[in-house]
Amino acid sequence: MITTGWALVRKIPLRSFLDSVDSDWFNQRLTLALVAVLAAFAILFMRLIYLQLIEGQEYHRLSEINSIRLQDIDAPRGLIYERTGKIMVDNRPSFDLHIVLKDANPLNATLSKLSQYVDDSPDQLRNRIRKNKKRDAYKPLLLVEDIGRDTLASIEVRKFDLPGIMVNVSPKRHYLNMDLAGHFLGYMGEINLQELQYEQYRDCKSGDYIGKFGIERSLDSFLRGKRGGRQVEVNATGRIIRVIDTVAANPGHNIALTLDAALQKTAEKALGENAGAVVAVDPRNGKILALASRPGFDPNVFVDGLTREQWQALITNPLRPLENKTIQAVYPPASPYKIITTIAGLEEGIIDSETTYFCPGYYKYGNRVFRCWKRGGHGEVNVVKALAQSCDVFYYQVGEALGIDRLAWYAKACGLGSATGIGLKGEMAGLVPTAAWKRKRFGTNWQGGETLSVAIGQGYNLVTPLQLAILAASVGHNGVRYRPLYIKSIHNTESGEIFVNKSEVIGRLPVSQKNMNILRQGLSDVVNNAEGTAYSSRLKGIAFSGKTGTAQVVGRKTDAKTGKDIGLESAPKDHAWFVAYAPSEQPRIAVSVIVEHGEHGSTAAAPIAKELIVQYLGLEQSEKKDDAFVQQDVLGEPAQSPEVSFND
Repeated sequence: MITTGWALVRKIPLRSFLDSVDSDWFNQRLTLALVAVLAAFAILFMRLIYLQLIEGQEYHRLSEINSIRLQDIDAPRGLIYERTGKIMVDNRPSFDLHIVLKDANPLNATLSKLSQYVDDSPDQLRNRIRKNKKRDAYKPLLLVEDIGRDTLASIEVRKFDLPGIMVNVSPKRHYLNMDLAGHFLGYMGEINLQELQYEQYRDCKSGDYIGKFGIERSLDSFLRGKRGGRQVEVNATGRIIRVIDTVAANPGHNIALTLDAALQKTAEKALGENAGAVVAVDPRNGKILALASRPGFDPNVFVDGLTREQWQALITNPLRPLENKTIQAVYPPASPYKIITTIAGLEEGIIDSETTYFCPGYYKYGNRVFRCWKRGGHGEVNVVKALAQSCDVFYYQVGEALGIDRLAWYAKACGLGSATGIGLKGEMAGLVPTAAWKRKRFGTNWQGGETLSVAIGQGYNLVTPLQLAILAASVGHNGVRYRPLYIKSIHNTESGEIFVNKSEVIGRLPVSQKNMNILRQGLSDVVNNAEGTAYSSRLKGIAFSGKTGTAQVVGRKTDAKTGKDIGLESAPKDHAWFVAYAPSEQPRIAVSVIVEHGEHGSTAAAPIAKELIVQYLGLEQSEKKDDAFVQQDVLGEPAQSPEVSFND
């Protein structure tokens, strides 16, 4: 039996048995897979029904929306006021035309339609796009700036035909008085790639406008404010469907200046077509009252965008209209430097109130003759008379006795040779020469005759009008030196907090009270003594003090016998200086005036200072001169030509 059963088993094929087992396993797995697929399709089908029937309307609306986008909101720049509260600089709305490339389809057709309403051709618009080809296609790209209200209206009524075109309103800087105080206020310009790397501009981006010059630059961090933004939904054509969220921009701080706009206007008008500068300061606290530089420019042209021709006209103008001559131009100080020589001579004991020198009209030094501006000489003069009449011979001898290094020490101690610290970008330090400076600069030794030139404000001496204004103010305030101050207050528009700027005393002139009285008497006699060089500019009813000067532009040779210039007939005329403070006792204003190529300080510069003093002090002056005025209306000293060959 066993043998027979085994034989039967051996007759069943092994392969058939295994195939039967595999088939059952495969059928089970296939069934599971089919169930899974059917379940998945059922889920998808149910989801499709949900989306189509239940949420269909909402998703239909969303299908028309291109994206959710972020838009910047520019911060209004802080306003600038003058000292009495009048606005000098504010902001106006600018309608700027932008394009979102992703939405502007078809692009060429859109640009062709747009060109019908702006002054640019389709090719010009395309070129602006090409210059910004790396810009995100979803971000607005500036096409035309400040399009005006008429163009705005034309585009708004046709916005359905201009997909991707949008108009943004942004605040644009506006200088209300055009070129009034243009150098002082400064101007705006688009930030460049290098500036974007600076820490102070970390919140800025390409296309932003920042302060480039003057107060706009120096106080840019206060004025700029903080940009805001909003999240919006836009459709396929770029139109805003709704605003999702908004973060308001924070306006910049408002700035109140110490500047007197009326006085500034008077200063600029008085300079007229002349190149030059006027600085007025309050001696009691260092506050800047006027800072005028001519010729000027209108800062609005920088905001609106300069043409190539306009820019070339500015930078090629020989009168340098872009230069703030009050702090950036340096000149020989001429006779106002005699204030320094007087202080040094008195303090070093070289001279006192009784010391006299005889002036025959020249001074012989070695084999050279140094001439006085008055050909016939001043006769016997002491320090007060020498200041009043600006006697060069007196100061040649004081300078010779002092030597260049002692003279330089007093000049630096009085604030020359270094920036005043006003805080405006580009302020020049000027130059106070020394023997060591000349060896380093030229590799040669200092010559004694050069000291004589320096003693009367010629030679290597260089100063800014602001430096001389602060010097005059310091003398007027009995030797106290204030740092020049132009910020009256800063108003934080976000918190409402007002920061009031305070005056800062930075030192005293190196002069005793006794010697200060001598100096002040001499400066008073310049204006109020009949022999003073500025007697023709005196005021009725009030005494003020000052010092005239005429700065030599080109060295000239003078005939020893006739005193006339030899050659150089076409040489530029000399610069005219005048510094003053008023009233002589307890002054409330100090003024520095330079008129380039004005020749004589008494006739070109002093009348300008007088006009400012009259206005600021509220004086009424009769236009009719009395006989004394007519008789004493003299030119004053011309430019000193100190070095003349004795054999000439």
